[in-house]
Amino acid sequence: MDADAEREFREFVAARSAALTRSAYLLTGQREAAEDLLQTVLAKVARRWDRIGGQPDAYVRAALYREQVSRWRRHGREVFGVPETAAAGDHAAATDLKVSLAAALRRLTARQRAVVLLRYVEDLPESEVAAVLDVSIGTVRSTASRALARLRSECPSLWSEEVRQ
Repeated sequence: MDADAEREFREFVAARSAALTRSAYLLTGQREAAEDLLQTVLAKVARRWDRIGGQPDAYVRAALYREQVSRWRRHGREVFGVPETAAAGDHAAATDLKVSLAAALRRLTARQRAVVLLRYVEDLPESEVAAVLDVSIGTVRSTASRALARLRSECPSLWSEEVRQ
C-alpha cells in the first residue's frame, strides 16, 4: 500500500470506526467479539484498499456481515451476549424485553437478522441493504416482512402500547 492509500485508509478508519463498531456489536451481541470482528475485517480491507473504489463504507459493512455469517457457520451456533454492566434502578421489565428480543433474534436466520439490522437499526434504504447483502430489493422486502412477522409472534411484548411510548 502506498503512502496516499495508507493515509486514506487511516482517515476512513478514524472517521467510521465508531459506526462500524456499533454495527459489529449489533451483529455479535458482545463488545469483545465486535472488536475482534471489526479488526479482522479491517485487516482484510487494508490489503485490498487500493482496489475498493468509491464506496468503502458499503464494502466494509458487507464484509462485516459476511465475516460474521462465516463465524456463525464455523461455530455452528449463534450467540447474543448479556450486557457487561448493570443499569441503575429496577429495570426488570426492560431486561425481560431485551432477553425476549435477543431470544427471538437468535431464532431468525442470519439473512433475516442482517436485514433487520441494516434496515431498522442502521436505517439504510432498501436499495442499500440489497447492495450490501448482494440480493434484490424484493428479497430485502420479503425477508424483512418475514423477520418482522416472526419477531411479532415470538416477542409480542415488543409491540405493546407500553413499549412504544
